[in-house]
Amino acid sequence: MSEVGMEGIKKFKTAKHFASWLRLAPNNKVSGGKVLSSKVPKGSNRLKIALRNAANAIGNLKDSTPLRDFFQRISYRKGRISAISATERKLAVIIWNDLFRFIGMVVKGIPYENPEGYLFLDQKRKLGLVKRIKKQIDKFGLTNEDLGLELSPN
Repeated sequence: MSEVGMEGIKKFKTAKHFASWLRLAPNNKVSGGKVLSSKVPKGSNRLKIALRNAANAIGNLKDSTPLRDFFQRISYRKGRISAISATERKLAVIIWNDLFRFIGMVVKGIPYENPEGYLFLDQKRKLGLVKRIKKQIDKFGLTNEDLGLELSPN
C-alpha cells in the first residue's frame, strides 16, 4: 500500500492493468501475425520486488496450498524462474481483486482464505461433484444406512 496508495490502486481499471503497470504481464509484439517477442518487459519497483520474494517463498513451502500447487504446476512445465514470475503476477491480481480483504489481513492479522474463484479447474470439478452428490442424496432422501455408511463414535 505504501508503494501505490489507496487512491493510486483505484486508478487501474482492471487487475490486468495493475499487473502490466508492475511489469508482470508479457509484452506481446506481433508483426504480420508473427509473434516477435512475448517476454516480460524490464523494469522494477519495490512492490514488484516484494511480490517476487513472496512468490519465491511460496515455492519453498512444504505444506500444500492452492498457490503452492499453482507454483509447482508451472515449475514442472516451465521451470522455477517462470513459476516465480507467474506466481508473482497471480499475487498482484489477488491484491488488486481483494484489496479491502488484503488490508484487513495486514492490519488485523486475519489469515488469507482462498475464495472459490481462485480455485483451479480440477479443484472446481471436485467441489462441483461433491455438491451434486449431496444434492442427489437430499433429493432422494437417502440415509447413512441406505448408503451403507457407518458413522464411527467419537
